[in-house]
Amino acid sequence: MAMNEEEILEALPPEAAAPAGDQPVSLSRAFGGRSVLREIAETVLLTLIIFLSLNATTGRFQVRGSSMMPTLQDGQYLVISKLIYWIHPPERGDIIVFRPPNNPDEDYIKRIVGLPGEQIEIQNGELWVDNVSFEEPYIVAPSHYSGSWDLEAGEYFVLGDNRSNSSDSHSWGMLPRENIVGKAWLCYWPPEEWGLMAHYTFPEIQYREE
Repeated sequence: MAMNEEEILEALPPEAAAPAGDQPVSLSRAFGGRSVLREIAETVLLTLIIFLSLNATTGRFQVRGSSMMPTLQDGQYLVISKLIYWIHPPERGDIIVFRPPNNPDEDYIKRIVGLPGEQIEIQNGELWVDNVSFEEPYIVAPSHYSGSWDLEAGEYFVLGDNRSNSSDSHSWGMLPRENIVGKAWLCYWPPEEWGLMAHYTFPEIQYREE
């Protein structure tokens, strides 16, 4: 049996029968609009947090030139980890991106061969650290220069793997710790070079007791 309008209103709960006073009905509340807007705002905020976090902990770098051949080729694109050096200091053998003291507006990429407090020597193309000789299987050919350098606290000695064609510590001096941007972590272009970067691990120096 059909119900008239008065019977329908009596059957409804008091809060659904009519809005209190002159308060308008909220369409956004009726159709869940407030929830949708909140989800959009949360998504935008989360995206912004992820973007800022990635920028703070990583960087992108393009290899330019041949100073790191054969390890790195001209035109490769790398992801640089900044976070790693928040956890522990740079190590010998690390391939790093940095701002050279003689040209701080540019980013260079080289390999660390000398650590703070060490004495570095290049003799007949061979690397010596504190009078200990090190083999370097990653270089193209031995360097054509010789020299000796003493590193102070907070200084690093960096060289390109292509020793005959690299602007590095042998020509412009020591690299301060604060100039290091990060450690090369991942190559993402070109596709055939995609993968994690391989960093050479040097053996620890065994000092002789006097």
